[in-house]
Amino acid sequence: QVQLVESGGGLVQAGGSLRLSCAASGITLFVNAMGWYRQAPGKQRELVAGITRGGSTNYADSAKGRFTISRDKNTVYLQMNSLKPEDTAVYYCASGPVMPPNQYWGQGTQVTVSS
Repeated sequence: QVQLVESGGGLVQAGGSLRLSCAASGITLFVNAMGWYRQAPGKQRELVAGITRGGSTNYADSAKGRFTISRDKNTVYLQMNSLKPEDTAVYYCASGPVMPPNQYWGQGTQVTVSS
């Protein structure tokens, strides 16, 4: 059974940083694409950052230069720096065989950036 469990969300002031973690079980990260999505109220869910099976990364324009996705054996991380109020959303971890990953989802973690 595949489980993805996010953690690390919270309230932070604009300009601050957060590191999200996604603990995975039931899958092998290095043979799956992984991604971080976010969904703000009233908006569609968007892919913020992804990492392929081979380790290549890609980012939404809004995240480039500020967010970094990485992984180790069992966990995928999203380091978020220079946070802005518009980064406020529920952040979801997802996995799948190819990009964009959308086969399995975590429950989400709230990130709130105050101005």
